[in-house]
Amino acid sequence: MTVAESEPSGPRPEVRTAAGRLRGSREAGVAVFRGIPFAEPPVGVLRFAAPRQVQGWSGVREAVSYGPPPPQAGHFGMDTLSRDAGDDWLTVNVWSPDPGPGAGLPVMVWIQGGAYGIGMSGLPEYDGGRLALDGGVVVVTFNYRVGVEGFAQIEGAPANRGLLDQVAALEWVRDNIRAFGGDPDRVTVFGQSAGGGSVAALLAMDRAAGLFRRAIAQSMPGTFFSPALAADIAAAFAAELGLRPTVADLSGVAPRELPAAADAVGAKMDQSAHRWGLPAHRTIPFSPVVDGEVLARTPWQALNDGAGRDIELIAGHTRDEQRLFTVITGLLGQVSEEQAANALHLFAPGPDGARHYRDAFPAAGTEELYELVHSDWLFRMPSLHLAEAQTSGGGRAHVYELAWPAPGMGGTFGACHGLDVPLVFGNLDRGQPALLIGETPSPEAEALSARMRAAWTSFASHGAPGWPAYDTDQRLVQLFDTQSTVTIYPEEPSRSIWQTHTFPALPLISR
Repeated sequence: MTVAESEPSGPRPEVRTAAGRLRGSREAGVAVFRGIPFAEPPVGVLRFAAPRQVQGWSGVREAVSYGPPPPQAGHFGMDTLSRDAGDDWLTVNVWSPDPGPGAGLPVMVWIQGGAYGIGMSGLPEYDGGRLALDGGVVVVTFNYRVGVEGFAQIEGAPANRGLLDQVAALEWVRDNIRAFGGDPDRVTVFGQSAGGGSVAALLAMDRAAGLFRRAIAQSMPGTFFSPALAADIAAAFAAELGLRPTVADLSGVAPRELPAAADAVGAKMDQSAHRWGLPAHRTIPFSPVVDGEVLARTPWQALNDGAGRDIELIAGHTRDEQRLFTVITGLLGQVSEEQAANALHLFAPGPDGARHYRDAFPAAGTEELYELVHSDWLFRMPSLHLAEAQTSGGGRAHVYELAWPAPGMGGTFGACHGLDVPLVFGNLDRGQPALLIGETPSPEAEALSARMRAAWTSFASHGAPGWPAYDTDQRLVQLFDTQSTVTIYPEEPSRSIWQTHTFPALPLISR
């Protein structure tokens, strides 16, 4: 698949990597290289295997088009974008304002989200040109395996293949980024949603040690699976095809046929809530697996034990994380008292969690309570707890909340999940996020985007985003809004309710 790119202007840049020479394009003052393989295609004998280092090539390889995306689930029509594409899924893209081995620029490596089941680096909202040019950084994006290919627990295959792909991409950055003007000793990983969860997982992984110096986890989900839960869900995927969840059985299925089986299981996950618990209630069939090898501990456990003390961290979330999902499921303005009560019963922590929510938010209506507990369970409290674990383990963390309400569709979305992505990249009028911002970005949106880009790139350059580090005494955070301020963490009632929750690996409830 080729996503439309900007017309190249000026002489075309060339660089030499370990695998061979590349010829990119120059767009709006930035050198751009797309579709660079960082591992061999994970098909054939490499299906469901750990990524293998890419073989070299002779001559000059054209690097002007994004590589094909990995097989995708059907959400938001993503499966159609990967249909009839090639198998060279594992590719990186680079934007550099100053390509050349002597520039020594900070490097920002983006990991896109998508519930670990969809996601591709070639979407227009992930174009790194503006971030690279305005911030004086090298921006890298890449594809990694998602869904069954990347995260299903398959007998005979390593767990967390999608995370192993991410490590391989970071190893490629370490070994090659000098050629693009980057400094391999100043690498920041940043990601949102499942990308934020991936950043958190990388912080906890021994094999990722030394590959990055700083990390930014935006709206990380709190779902990490136990091996038993992941294996049981994978068995259901395979059963849709009359197969076992083994490499021997599933490797005979065309890669782009597997997502349909996973989608079929996802469509009826609620019927298995007695076995799969909370992920079934939220239709979450994929998450990183705490398998004891690739990922030995949850990120919160690892950071609390000091695994990230040498990594500088930003962690944060949006104010109205759940609103996006309330809108797209048609529940906005339709949440009943029964639905709110059920959500509080299921997702609030501890036996008295529902009562604590009603006591802490006495003026909240049914829909607000419904959205609060979903936002807290899935994104807000996991993100806050990541920062608190980092500080507890002897490291430094900065916390933010995005409170600016999206103006699109009459302000329906509020400060919803995903709003931070166009603001951080500066791509306010392209891709799906344009629905949130509106057809013509306002001066207010442009100003807020400039502030967030400056904070992210300053952190990548110097470790200083522009607001104080978080501590459990003052709890100072950056609030991004029309008037951005440093304030005491604004979600104190939720923080108090969740303060003793540990976010363990989610279990299989029964066999």
